[in-house]
Amino acid sequence: MSGAFGRRSLLALSTLMLAATPRLPGHAEIRSAPTPTGLEQWEEFKQRFIAPIGRVVDTGNKDCSHSEGQGWGLLLAASFDDQAAFDRILSWTRAELRRPYDSLTAWSWKPNRARPVEDSNNATDGDLFIAWALARAGRRWGRPALVEEARAILRDLDRLCVREVDGRPVLLPAAFGFEHPGYLVVNPSYYVFPAFPALAQLHPQGRWMALYEGGLDLLRQARFGRWGLPADWVRLASGERPKPAWGWPPRFSYDAIRVPLYLNWAGLGEEPAARAALSFWTAFPQSGMPAWTDFRGDSIAPYTADPGMRAVALLVADPEARTTDLPAVRLAPHYYAAALTLLSRLAAFERPPQV
Repeated sequence: MSGAFGRRSLLALSTLMLAATPRLPGHAEIRSAPTPTGLEQWEEFKQRFIAPIGRVVDTGNKDCSHSEGQGWGLLLAASFDDQAAFDRILSWTRAELRRPYDSLTAWSWKPNRARPVEDSNNATDGDLFIAWALARAGRRWGRPALVEEARAILRDLDRLCVREVDGRPVLLPAAFGFEHPGYLVVNPSYYVFPAFPALAQLHPQGRWMALYEGGLDLLRQARFGRWGLPADWVRLASGERPKPAWGWPPRFSYDAIRVPLYLNWAGLGEEPAARAALSFWTAFPQSGMPAWTDFRGDSIAPYTADPGMRAVALLVADPEARTTDLPAVRLAPHYYAAALTLLSRLAAFERPPQV
């Protein structure tokens, strides 16, 4: 299927879901404040999913919170030049999720519990986004203490969450629980490709650019099923090709949807994993874009993708897509769809030319 045909069919499929809004500034204007329309999308997200105290609420998951959501909220606040919201989100994150023995954050906080943090393990992607957001905010607003806080997080991530398989650095999903006798489990969507160059500049002693290259190599090998897609969770063992990890459904689903998002955000839209995702999404013009595919028999979800997934798909389908081409946050039925929508809009605003 040609790229042009894929873009046309996907855009036609999503016509009724798009919001006709003016564009954010271009990539060259990243240091400028967003346009009012871009700000309206952020204000919608804040109103629906960020409590006044600064907790980002996962409305599709019993109103819990995650380091992922806090990190996304921080990055979006910094990008939309919202210093007040940034400070509220950061204050809650420090108070409720920061681990006392290092600079990382606990991955999950559950309301209405005697101990809201029941598991102090971290989530590496959440910490990466928090560090990236701190660095961005510190430089944008002239607050060097935030930059130093980001460096401390990166030092602990490099120490606790990076291992090597066959001489290649690998990003663990957390400090504990993913190393097993003879193999590791990784989550390809934790490789935040647009962040790695900034993190390498901030912490040159770390292995960030090696992780960037190693992550691309991993995604070129870890492709499964009829469409050659990345899996949500992947098993890595020395001397073996990657496989879908045991213990999780072997799917391209709610985790792996972020792989093509991050690739496109980094200007890597021609990578095989991103092109494979587009081929999958555009293979169903009659019935609509499915939410996932299971590699066992190449079965697909019995329901269609939500607007957040469609936002990612539209971003991937058109290298020239801007925010006018993507769904509005108001169409998202829950936090995760809204976050994917707003992150896709930010990616369209920031991504460099595709390579």
